[in-house]
Amino acid sequence: MSDEAVICSENILWRRACLIQKVRDFFIDRGYLEVDTPLLQPFCIPEGHIEPAKSGDCFLQPSPELAMKTILADGHPRIFQICRCFRAGERGGHHLPEFTMLEWYRTSIDYRELMGECEELLKFLASSLGEGFSFPWKESIEKQWPRTTVAELFREYGLLTPEEALREDLFEEILVDRIEPHLGLSLPVFVYDYPAVLGSLARLKPGDDSLAERFELYVNGLELANGFSELVDSREQRLRFEKERQILQDKGINPGPMPEDFLASLDSIPPAAGIALGIDRLIMISCGLVTIDEAVAMVSEAC
Repeated sequence: MSDEAVICSENILWRRACLIQKVRDFFIDRGYLEVDTPLLQPFCIPEGHIEPAKSGDCFLQPSPELAMKTILADGHPRIFQICRCFRAGERGGHHLPEFTMLEWYRTSIDYRELMGECEELLKFLASSLGEGFSFPWKESIEKQWPRTTVAELFREYGLLTPEEALREDLFEEILVDRIEPHLGLSLPVFVYDYPAVLGSLARLKPGDDSLAERFELYVNGLELANGFSELVDSREQRLRFEKERQILQDKGINPGPMPEDFLASLDSIPPAAGIALGIDRLIMISCGLVTIDEAVAMVSEAC
């Protein structure tokens, strides 16, 4: 074993660097272009459940999604980025207000194919990173990870259907308290087909517009990734953004201006799918850490 490999197995920052390099190797070997978009944006994604973080007259990105989709519209079919993202008011054992995100987008696939690629990435990491890592899925490299719908999980663990839970404003409570603790305990699990109202940037499911083609990946009860087939209809996206902006305004939060540049480019994007995966959570899970604070170099508690 090389000296670097020994250090990598003993020090969390070396392990973090090794894992991030392997992530880059995975995507570059598959013909993806690594992109680098601005952290500061004149607008942000209006999502009712996310409080945007401001810096002067601009927003610190909660996700590079809007900028990356603009690059898709410019004709780049496979792109990825590892970058800093910001969410105001998010802090806990699994949450940081400033965190590292991996996002990737690919044209000509849908959310089901993207689930497969996400699974391939995580199995690649488990097979190519050795001492110092304890991937929970290391022994399941040859098995396909299970997929289950939101409706199936609510039938099994919830007292209400997803639709009833949404009407009574109990969806998040049931998901977090009753369902998530059971997810991904033996094998990672993909949960898919969310109610349409919970997929503001996702394409609706053909034949059932009550559902969004969205999925989340869970490992040991913790959400690790969120992906979907992309909505590429600017008119529909504008209507959804208006609803999300109203939710923020009703909470007394300024959503900022409508992202007009993004909307103008949206109709130029071919069918595509995209996903966001939390790097800090991935480090936490793969290194057997208890809190997300242990997965980063330092935390700016004063900010």
